[in-house]
Amino acid sequence: MAHLSPLLKQATPVLVDRAEGVRVFDPDGRGFLDFTAGIGVTSTGHCHPRVVEAVREQAGRLIHGQYTTVMHRPLLELTERLGTVLPAGLDTLFYANSGSEAVEAALRLARQATGRPNIVVFDGSFHGRTIGAASLTRSGTRFSAGFAPLMAGVHTAPFPYAYHYGWDEDTATDFALRELDYLFATGTAPDDTAAIFVEPVLGEGGYVPATERFLAGVRERADRYGIVLVLDEVQTGFGRTGRYWGHEHFGIRPDVQIIAKGLASGFPLSGIAASEQLMTKAWPGSQGGTYGGNAVACAAALATLAVIEDEQLVGNAAEQGRRLIDGARKVAAAHPVIGDVRGLGLMVGSEFTTADGEPDTATAQRAQAAAAAHGLLLLTCGAYSNVVRMIPPLVVTAEEVDEALDLWSASVADATA
Repeated sequence: MAHLSPLLKQATPVLVDRAEGVRVFDPDGRGFLDFTAGIGVTSTGHCHPRVVEAVREQAGRLIHGQYTTVMHRPLLELTERLGTVLPAGLDTLFYANSGSEAVEAALRLARQATGRPNIVVFDGSFHGRTIGAASLTRSGTRFSAGFAPLMAGVHTAPFPYAYHYGWDEDTATDFALRELDYLFATGTAPDDTAAIFVEPVLGEGGYVPATERFLAGVRERADRYGIVLVLDEVQTGFGRTGRYWGHEHFGIRPDVQIIAKGLASGFPLSGIAASEQLMTKAWPGSQGGTYGGNAVACAAALATLAVIEDEQLVGNAAEQGRRLIDGARKVAAAHPVIGDVRGLGLMVGSEFTTADGEPDTATAQRAQAAAAAHGLLLLTCGAYSNVVRMIPPLVVTAEEVDEALDLWSASVADATA
């Protein structure tokens, strides 16, 4: 009998029979608050009626129209719709299926457009599992161990992760920018550097927001040296941080933006956006794919974007995000094992540390498991998996946030008893 790979480890023991909004239900009808959102995917909640209807209607008309063979209306309409929310100047799109594929496309574009070989990434970054994307990833060795040799030409600089260094944000920012300059002097010459890839908030790296001065400094150096600045908004896009795009908190604009996850409420769809001038520097034949821009996924994305706008979910993410982080900090104040609580919007991480400041992976994992037992689904992240993250759908209500916080408080108490 065939079975799933034993390497696929479930973060929770839940078997889902059905789901609605912020809750999933097992076959016995027990409900769980889903503060994982499929790792930030179900932005409009599970099975939003407008998304379901759009998918049903499109599936009855056209399921697959391979977009380098024929064109279909949902793809054209989605492109036009995204043009109203993307940063000014990023007017050209290429579609794929996953975040990793979109990262690979951005990597290829940057190298072809500049004729340069090297890429700069930052400590704690996560960009995917395929070989190019894994080569850019620095959030944990589990994504690259046993996979060598990885792609050459990748150079790493520090991210301003103040809590990790034991510094304030200004000191961490000064250090990160100084070390980036040092990297250009010692590791990759600016004229050899095609792109800088950065997340506005580290995702798998521990839910660490960048700082405004850090990203402004990165933007300035990219402009000075003619380097393509790629913002990986796979997890931070489509309202997740309380702004439409995570980079809006920091007042910068990318040259290439990577999108995925929350775009289509659970259907596989990703892409990169760039200016037409930059995109046309990619080589003919370098972009394509069998399933990219799937008609049903595009219909789901159109419905998702309409729901985000009509139900004012970006504003809700900001409002409920403040409620969530304030409540998580109150839990941390009662439990010193949580050393830091941070995030933007509905991306909130609680970092567990020992009394001497070392990562406390065991307690974080006990708390995450206890939460599932209480009916709250959460995930861990960070290099040591000692950060428990909360990432509910954007439709979450104040009552659901308060319910989750009560369950979280009980879970931490159980884990530290």
